[in-house]
Amino acid sequence: MVGHDRVARANGATPGNGWPPRVVMRRAGGLRTLEAALIRSGLGPVAGVDEAGRGPCAGPLVVAACLLAPKAYDRLAGLDDSKKLTESVREELYPVITRLALAWKVVVIPAWEIDSIGIHVANIEGMRRAVAGLGQAPGYVLTDGFRVPGIPVPSLPVIGGDATAACIAAASILAKVTRDRMMVELDERFPGYGFAAHKGYNTPEHTAALERLGPSSEHRRSWRNVRLAAGLRPVAAAEYADAELADEVLLEGVEPDSRVATDAAHAR
Repeated sequence: MVGHDRVARANGATPGNGWPPRVVMRRAGGLRTLEAALIRSGLGPVAGVDEAGRGPCAGPLVVAACLLAPKAYDRLAGLDDSKKLTESVREELYPVITRLALAWKVVVIPAWEIDSIGIHVANIEGMRRAVAGLGQAPGYVLTDGFRVPGIPVPSLPVIGGDATAACIAAASILAKVTRDRMMVELDERFPGYGFAAHKGYNTPEHTAALERLGPSSEHRRSWRNVRLAAGLRPVAAAEYADAELADEVLLEGVEPDSRVATDAAHAR
Protein backbone atom coordinates (compact mmCIF):
# COMPACT_ATOMS: atom_id res chain seq x y z
CA MET A 1 0.00 0.00 0.00
CA VAL A 2 1.24 3.46 -0.84
CA GLY A 3 1.07 5.52 2.34
CA HIS A 4 -1.48 8.34 2.07
CA ASP A 5 0.68 10.77 4.04
CA ARG A 6 3.78 10.12 1.93
CA VAL A 7 1.98 10.57 -1.38
CA ALA A 8 0.17 13.64 -0.07
CA ARG A 9 3.38 15.33 1.03
CA ALA A 10 5.01 14.55 -2.33
CA ASN A 11 2.26 16.54 -4.01
CA GLY A 12 2.19 19.46 -1.63
CA ALA A 13 -0.93 18.31 0.22
CA THR A 14 -1.25 17.97 3.97
CA PRO A 15 -2.01 14.57 5.50
CA GLY A 16 -5.64 14.03 6.30
CA ASN A 17 -7.18 16.43 3.79
CA GLY A 18 -8.33 13.60 1.53
CA TRP A 19 -5.92 14.21 -1.37
CA PRO A 20 -4.68 12.09 -2.97
CA PRO A 21 -6.96 9.22 -1.93
CA ARG A 22 -5.52 6.14 -0.30
CA VAL A 23 -4.23 3.81 -3.00
CA VAL A 24 -4.23 0.04 -2.71
CA MET A 25 -1.35 -1.54 -4.61
CA ARG A 26 -2.00 -4.83 -6.43
CA ARG A 27 0.72 -6.34 -8.57
CA ALA A 28 0.09 -5.82 -12.27
CA GLY A 29 1.90 -7.17 -15.30
CA GLY A 30 5.23 -5.68 -16.37
CA LEU A 31 5.80 -2.20 -14.97
CA ARG A 32 2.10 -1.32 -14.65
CA THR A 33 1.56 -1.79 -10.87
CA LEU A 34 1.82 1.87 -9.84
CA GLU A 35 -0.09 3.17 -12.85
CA ALA A 36 -2.86 0.58 -12.40
CA ALA A 37 -3.29 1.60 -8.77
CA LEU A 38 -3.59 5.29 -9.69
CA ILE A 39 -6.09 4.54 -12.45
CA ARG A 40 -8.23 2.40 -10.10
CA SER A 41 -8.30 5.37 -7.73
CA GLY A 42 -9.69 7.63 -10.43
CA LEU A 43 -6.41 9.50 -10.98
CA GLY A 44 -5.75 8.40 -14.55
CA PRO A 45 -4.76 8.64 -17.25
CA VAL A 46 -1.16 8.56 -16.02
CA ALA A 47 1.72 10.17 -17.93
CA GLY A 48 5.39 9.43 -17.42
CA VAL A 49 8.23 11.90 -18.00
CA ASP A 50 11.94 11.24 -18.45
CA GLU A 51 14.98 12.75 -20.15
CA ALA A 52 18.09 11.72 -22.06
CA GLY A 53 21.33 13.66 -22.34
CA ARG A 54 21.69 15.24 -18.93
CA GLY A 55 25.30 14.16 -18.51
CA PRO A 56 27.02 14.62 -21.91
CA CYS A 57 29.11 17.69 -22.65
CA ALA A 58 27.76 17.97 -26.21
CA GLY A 59 24.39 17.82 -27.87
CA PRO A 60 20.89 18.63 -26.66
CA LEU A 61 18.89 17.57 -23.65
CA VAL A 62 15.83 15.63 -24.82
CA VAL A 63 12.76 15.28 -22.59
CA ALA A 64 9.74 13.12 -23.35
CA ALA A 65 6.30 12.67 -21.84
CA CYS A 66 4.18 9.62 -22.63
CA LEU A 67 0.57 8.86 -21.76
CA LEU A 68 -0.07 5.14 -22.12
CA ALA A 69 -3.50 3.57 -22.48
CA PRO A 70 -4.76 1.65 -19.43
CA LYS A 71 -4.67 -1.53 -21.52
CA ALA A 72 -1.42 -3.45 -21.05
CA TYR A 73 -0.52 -4.24 -24.67
CA ASP A 74 1.57 -7.38 -25.20
CA ARG A 75 3.75 -5.44 -27.66
CA LEU A 76 4.79 -3.13 -24.81
CA ALA A 77 5.63 -5.96 -22.42
CA GLY A 78 9.34 -5.35 -23.04
CA LEU A 79 9.28 -1.81 -21.67
CA ASP A 80 12.17 -1.12 -19.32
CA ASP A 81 14.71 1.53 -18.46
CA SER A 82 16.10 2.60 -21.85
CA LYS A 83 19.66 2.26 -20.55
CA LYS A 84 19.05 -1.46 -19.93
CA LEU A 85 17.86 -2.08 -23.47
CA THR A 86 19.99 -2.51 -26.55
CA GLU A 87 19.83 0.08 -29.31
CA SER A 88 18.00 -2.34 -31.61
CA VAL A 89 15.35 -3.09 -28.97
CA ARG A 90 14.82 0.62 -28.33
CA GLU A 91 14.42 1.25 -32.05
CA GLU A 92 11.87 -1.58 -32.26
CA LEU A 93 9.87 -0.23 -29.32
CA TYR A 94 9.89 3.41 -30.46
CA PRO A 95 7.28 3.11 -33.25
CA VAL A 96 5.17 0.76 -31.10
CA ILE A 97 5.08 3.34 -28.30
CA THR A 98 4.21 6.22 -30.62
CA ARG A 99 1.45 4.17 -32.22
CA LEU A 100 -0.16 2.74 -29.06
CA ALA A 101 0.26 5.68 -26.67
CA LEU A 102 -2.75 7.88 -26.00
CA ALA A 103 -0.44 10.89 -26.37
CA TRP A 104 3.27 11.65 -26.39
CA LYS A 105 5.52 14.66 -26.73
CA VAL A 106 9.27 15.10 -27.17
CA VAL A 107 11.00 18.38 -26.29
CA VAL A 108 14.55 19.23 -27.41
CA ILE A 109 16.59 21.75 -25.42
CA PRO A 110 19.73 22.77 -27.36
CA ALA A 111 23.18 23.20 -25.89
CA TRP A 112 23.02 27.01 -25.99
CA GLU A 113 19.87 27.02 -23.85
CA ILE A 114 21.44 24.61 -21.37
CA ASP A 115 24.38 27.02 -21.11
CA SER A 116 21.99 29.90 -20.58
CA ILE A 117 19.80 28.47 -17.81
CA GLY A 118 21.74 25.52 -16.39
CA ILE A 119 21.15 21.80 -16.77
CA HIS A 120 18.79 21.34 -13.82
CA VAL A 121 16.55 24.25 -14.78
CA ALA A 122 16.61 23.02 -18.39
CA ASN A 123 15.53 19.58 -17.21
CA ILE A 124 12.64 20.95 -15.13
CA GLU A 125 11.55 23.30 -17.93
CA GLY A 126 11.74 20.50 -20.48
CA MET A 127 9.50 18.29 -18.36
CA ARG A 128 6.96 21.08 -18.00
CA ARG A 129 6.96 21.68 -21.76
CA ALA A 130 6.60 17.97 -22.50
CA VAL A 131 3.58 17.56 -20.20
CA ALA A 132 2.00 20.76 -21.55
CA GLY A 133 2.49 19.51 -25.10
CA LEU A 134 0.57 16.26 -24.65
CA GLY A 135 -2.47 16.12 -26.89
CA GLN A 136 -4.51 14.67 -24.04
CA ALA A 137 -4.37 16.04 -20.50
CA PRO A 138 -3.17 13.50 -17.92
CA GLY A 139 -4.87 13.06 -14.58
CA TYR A 140 -1.57 12.27 -12.90
CA VAL A 141 2.11 12.56 -13.80
CA LEU A 142 4.99 10.34 -12.70
CA THR A 143 8.46 11.88 -13.05
CA ASP A 144 11.75 10.04 -12.95
CA GLY A 145 13.78 10.83 -9.87
CA PHE A 146 12.80 14.28 -8.69
CA ARG A 147 9.84 16.57 -8.15
CA VAL A 148 8.90 18.91 -11.00
CA PRO A 149 7.12 22.05 -9.77
CA GLY A 150 4.71 23.79 -12.09
CA ILE A 151 2.97 20.74 -13.55
CA PRO A 152 -0.76 21.61 -13.51
CA VAL A 153 -1.93 18.17 -12.33
CA PRO A 154 -0.92 16.01 -9.35
CA SER A 155 2.51 14.46 -9.79
CA LEU A 156 4.85 12.14 -7.97
CA PRO A 157 8.63 11.67 -8.32
CA VAL A 158 9.59 8.01 -8.59
CA ILE A 159 13.18 7.02 -7.81
CA GLY A 160 14.37 4.72 -10.59
CA GLY A 161 11.07 5.42 -12.30
CA ASP A 162 12.16 4.23 -15.75
CA ALA A 163 12.58 0.73 -14.28
CA THR A 164 9.43 1.00 -12.14
CA ALA A 165 6.62 2.58 -14.17
CA ALA A 166 5.78 1.67 -17.76
CA CYS A 167 4.84 5.24 -18.73
CA ILE A 168 8.23 6.55 -17.53
CA ALA A 169 10.03 3.69 -19.30
CA ALA A 170 8.18 4.57 -22.50
CA ALA A 171 9.14 8.23 -22.11
CA SER A 172 12.78 7.26 -21.51
CA ILE A 173 12.83 5.26 -24.76
CA LEU A 174 11.27 8.12 -26.73
CA ALA A 175 13.85 10.55 -25.33
CA LYS A 176 16.83 8.22 -25.77
CA VAL A 177 16.02 7.17 -29.34
CA THR A 178 15.34 10.75 -30.38
CA ARG A 179 18.60 12.00 -28.92
CA ASP A 180 20.69 9.14 -30.31
CA ARG A 181 19.34 9.83 -33.79
CA MET A 182 20.17 13.51 -33.41
CA MET A 183 23.73 12.70 -32.34
CA VAL A 184 24.19 10.49 -35.42
CA GLU A 185 23.12 13.46 -37.56
CA LEU A 186 25.53 15.73 -35.66
CA ASP A 187 28.31 13.25 -36.39
CA GLU A 188 27.76 13.90 -40.10
CA ARG A 189 27.78 17.68 -39.59
CA PHE A 190 30.81 17.63 -37.28
CA PRO A 191 33.12 14.81 -38.41
CA GLY A 192 36.00 13.94 -36.16
CA TYR A 193 34.27 14.04 -32.77
CA GLY A 194 32.71 10.59 -32.98
CA PHE A 195 29.27 11.75 -31.85
CA ALA A 196 27.59 8.73 -33.46
CA ALA A 197 29.50 6.39 -31.15
CA HIS A 198 29.71 8.12 -27.76
CA LYS A 199 26.70 10.44 -28.15
CA GLY A 200 28.55 13.35 -26.54
CA TYR A 201 29.63 11.65 -23.32
CA ASN A 202 33.10 12.25 -21.92
CA THR A 203 34.74 9.14 -23.32
CA PRO A 204 38.52 9.08 -23.88
CA GLU A 205 37.89 9.27 -27.63
CA HIS A 206 35.65 12.31 -27.28
CA THR A 207 38.08 14.01 -24.90
CA ALA A 208 40.94 13.48 -27.35
CA ALA A 209 38.87 14.88 -30.24
CA LEU A 210 37.81 17.86 -28.13
CA GLU A 211 41.43 18.67 -27.34
CA ARG A 212 42.43 18.24 -30.98
CA LEU A 213 39.58 20.11 -32.69
CA GLY A 214 38.33 22.44 -29.97
CA PRO A 215 34.62 22.74 -29.11
CA SER A 216 31.96 22.73 -31.81
CA SER A 217 28.84 24.85 -31.64
CA GLU A 218 27.04 21.79 -30.24
CA HIS A 219 29.32 21.55 -27.20
CA ARG A 220 28.04 22.84 -23.88
CA ARG A 221 30.48 25.59 -23.16
CA SER A 222 29.40 25.83 -19.53
CA TRP A 223 30.88 22.34 -18.95
CA ARG A 224 34.29 22.38 -17.28
CA ASN A 225 36.06 20.11 -19.77
CA VAL A 226 34.73 22.09 -22.73
CA ARG A 227 35.84 25.37 -21.18
CA LEU A 228 39.31 23.98 -20.55
CA ALA A 229 39.53 22.72 -24.15
CA ALA A 230 38.50 26.19 -25.32
CA GLY A 231 41.19 27.87 -23.24
CA LEU A 232 38.66 29.57 -20.97
CA ARG A 233 39.14 30.02 -17.26
CA PRO A 234 38.02 27.08 -15.12
CA VAL A 235 35.13 27.57 -12.74
CA ALA A 236 35.06 26.53 -9.10
CA ALA A 237 32.91 23.42 -8.65
CA ALA A 238 31.06 25.02 -5.76
CA GLU A 239 29.33 27.54 -8.03
CA TYR A 240 26.53 25.12 -8.86
CA ALA A 241 25.15 22.30 -6.75
CA ASP A 242 24.77 19.72 -9.51
CA ALA A 243 28.23 20.29 -11.00
CA GLU A 244 29.33 16.79 -10.03
CA LEU A 245 27.08 15.35 -12.71
CA ALA A 246 29.31 14.21 -15.59
CA ASP A 247 32.03 16.57 -14.33
CA GLU A 248 30.25 19.62 -15.69
CA VAL A 249 30.42 23.06 -14.12
CA LEU A 250 27.83 25.65 -15.01
CA LEU A 251 28.39 29.38 -15.23
CA GLU A 252 26.09 32.28 -15.99
CA GLY A 253 27.34 34.83 -18.47
CA VAL A 254 29.70 32.55 -20.39
CA GLU A 255 32.03 34.75 -22.41
CA PRO A 256 32.40 34.37 -26.19
CA ASP A 257 34.98 31.90 -27.47
CA SER A 258 36.73 32.17 -30.81
CA ARG A 259 37.57 28.43 -30.82
CA VAL A 260 34.00 27.27 -31.29
CA ALA A 261 33.87 25.40 -34.59
CA THR A 262 31.07 26.14 -37.05
CA ASP A 263 29.10 23.67 -39.16
CA ALA A 264 30.90 24.92 -42.26
CA ALA A 265 34.35 24.40 -40.75
CA HIS A 266 33.63 20.73 -40.11
CA ALA A 267 31.84 20.17 -43.39
CA ARG A 268 35.10 20.42 -45.28
